[in-house]
Amino acid sequence: MDLPKRYDFKSADAKWAKYWEDENCFHAEPSDKKPYVITIPPPNVTGILHMGHALNNTLQDIIMRYKRMKGFEACWMPGTDHAGIATQNVVEKQLHKEGTDRHHLGREKMLERLWSWKQQYGDTIINQLKKIGASCDWPRTAFTMDDNYSLAVRKVFVELYNKDLIYRGERIINWCPRCHTALSDEESEHQETQGALTHIRYPFKDDPDNGIIVATTRPETMLGDTAVAVNPADPRYQGAIGKTLILPLMHREIPVIPDEFVDPEFGTGAVKVTPAHDPNDFEMGRRHDLAHINVMNEDGTMNEHAGHYEGRDRFDARKDIVEDLKKHGFFVKREDHTHAVGHCYRCHSVVEPYLSKQWFVRMEPLARPAIAAVQNGDIKFHPARWEKVYMNWMENIRDWCISRQIWWGHRIPVWYDEEGNQYAALDEEEAMTISGKNTLRQDEDVLDTWFSSWLWPFATFGWPRDEADLKFFYPGDALFTASEIIFFWVARMIMAGYEFMGDLPFRDVYIHGTVRDDKGRKMSKSLGNAIDPLEIVEEYGGDALRFSLIHNSGQDLYISKDNFEVGRNFANKIWNASRLVLMNVKEDPQTEPPEPADLVSRWIVSRLYQTLHDVSHAIETYHYSEAENLIYDFFWNNYCDWYLEIIKDRWDDPMVQQTAVGILSVALTMMHPFIPFVTEEIWEHLYKGQGPLCRENWPVCHRKWIDTDAETEMQTVIDAIVAVRNIRSTWNIGPKEQITVNATAADGALQLLEQNAAMIKARANIGQLNLGSDDVDTQNCASAIVGKVKIAVPLGDLIDIGAEKQRLTKKIAELQKAHDSLEKRLGNENFLAKAPADVVEKEKERLAALAHELTEQKSVLENLG
Repeated sequence: MDLPKRYDFKSADAKWAKYWEDENCFHAEPSDKKPYVITIPPPNVTGILHMGHALNNTLQDIIMRYKRMKGFEACWMPGTDHAGIATQNVVEKQLHKEGTDRHHLGREKMLERLWSWKQQYGDTIINQLKKIGASCDWPRTAFTMDDNYSLAVRKVFVELYNKDLIYRGERIINWCPRCHTALSDEESEHQETQGALTHIRYPFKDDPDNGIIVATTRPETMLGDTAVAVNPADPRYQGAIGKTLILPLMHREIPVIPDEFVDPEFGTGAVKVTPAHDPNDFEMGRRHDLAHINVMNEDGTMNEHAGHYEGRDRFDARKDIVEDLKKHGFFVKREDHTHAVGHCYRCHSVVEPYLSKQWFVRMEPLARPAIAAVQNGDIKFHPARWEKVYMNWMENIRDWCISRQIWWGHRIPVWYDEEGNQYAALDEEEAMTISGKNTLRQDEDVLDTWFSSWLWPFATFGWPRDEADLKFFYPGDALFTASEIIFFWVARMIMAGYEFMGDLPFRDVYIHGTVRDDKGRKMSKSLGNAIDPLEIVEEYGGDALRFSLIHNSGQDLYISKDNFEVGRNFANKIWNASRLVLMNVKEDPQTEPPEPADLVSRWIVSRLYQTLHDVSHAIETYHYSEAENLIYDFFWNNYCDWYLEIIKDRWDDPMVQQTAVGILSVALTMMHPFIPFVTEEIWEHLYKGQGPLCRENWPVCHRKWIDTDAETEMQTVIDAIVAVRNIRSTWNIGPKEQITVNATAADGALQLLEQNAAMIKARANIGQLNLGSDDVDTQNCASAIVGKVKIAVPLGDLIDIGAEKQRLTKKIAELQKAHDSLEKRLGNENFLAKAPADVVEKEKERLAALAHELTEQKSVLENLG
């Protein structure tokens, strides 16, 4: 059963990824088993694997492999999202290079190009997920524009429309001048931006030398002002309410209106009102029946209502308007001002609040059951703190703008007759039946991408058809995602689940951390700090990527390329330990250890099953990093560093062989969800012809063999050995040089040491071990106390004590000098003010390390007397 000397991860990764898919290892069907269901957060068809994907899908894969081994009918639904704006942007860039655009091509030809692109590139990220071992039910791979999925989207729209939960209205929306489409509030990402407050004097019509001063961050929108508002309780403007102002540069008469929305404490206490370009002004305009003057085109240039600024880009017009205000005496002052400005989540252009006729979903009625589900604990967030974020958004929810002015996506299922009447229907034929008309025109807009993905937990299983899959696999169990799409996706899926299925879509929401670089910055292309997970797979292997990500995970992950050596080294450790065991096992290997007899066997078997119990609990409670650290500690420290070392002279004993291989078998199964490629490869060598490890059952935890007494006793023995080894290291005594050890202990501990004296002597290379109950002489000895055991190693024959004292005294003086110098530096306020934060932190860590080493060296010198 020999394993090759070196683990070839490239060969193993490719072999098992292909095998798992070819053998359909992860397919689920309705059965008499209990279902366990996760639907993958569908990556965009434009996407390529990044570290966030790698983390998210590794977390999901761990619990899916675990649940499958626990006997569940585990279905991990994969798929991709059509990503309307993102995909159309990609293809439009191709057209631009070809010297054309979508309008020249026409809608039909453009859609052909988009589908062609999707067929060619849309499965890229799916194939990349397979490379990292994602155990999805690949035959079920869904796409949000599949035929049945598209039917689901249309049915949802029609149902909500018929319930008056979808309406078309003229509202201020977030408009992207680059993508030429509306965006939802969540798609407009606010960024702190350094801007300016321009103060402008609006003169009274009957007293041009006086007026009201207002301040704005967007002077270009003043061209569309239809009023100036003040708070009716503000005594400064009591006499101005009802008077007429002249709008600077446009020479249009506008009134001064009272409105309690105005904050007297902000700015001058007077605000310009531009109903077509600000959501608050829009509402104020409705209250006061003001005109809505839109001064911009959809591409962000000024339109015919902007006077002689027509055709100018909005930001160029801003500069021109400020100069003209100065020229004509209306400019008062300019102040630097930092404020949050919306940016398009796709192209990052500055979003324009824009008056437009769009389709909306009334969200408040849909939100009620979704709020209750979290309040009463039917749906739980992990970590729990994210519940507050969810509830805050849900309790202040606004209507959702769902129409997009692009062509790639689900076209809005509304048709218009020649009189402008509208009919929502599943298709044109149904619309004709409803309308009684033979000539209809379909709405040109498409639905927001999220309007299809909020149906993901049930549309992927065949809804609206009443299928066995849907009955068996809905509701699901858990959702794994990032915090930034709690609003985009998580909350909306919960609402859709209750509205269309009458039940929650999942019970647990696991919010994982953000992948950051070692300086704490979020990984991104723009910063140039992103690490390509596929490069890690190529250099270190899929297991190394997975294991290292989970090993480093916490609230957020702080990683550099070097961090992936942890996973690579662990995979190699598993391989080498397995190779040692396989070389020494002469009989057919068991799949679990036999009943233990001696202390070492009782200890290692106890540690195995305690670890198995704790790992199972950690997985079930979504503590994946904790589970992985338990595995790492058991296999590397307990099994490899201690157990395999202790038994290396006892391989002739069949009981030792079966214990070693039985523990290995359970450990491989336990480790498989975390590090599947290397464990699968070893399993094939270990149990030829018995099928893949991924189809094995999760190990039975034999609680009766968890022996806390054995663990305590063995830990005492290990601590004694470690204490002697540490003395060797401290005093530079070579590992091959035999030493004398005098040890004393209380009755129980003394008996334990006597029973295991041979093991202690062998592992610490002790020539003479003197055990007794009387106190030991520590003069000219190196000593240590571990629990109830006191150890002394005479140094007289091993070192020159006088020379050693001199060496230690000199070293202590050098350390003290370095410590004092660094302490002085860190006490310098000038250094602390100018040095980068990470440099200061590293210096503080170095000071702490110096202080620790000083204490240690002084202790060693004191031991010499």
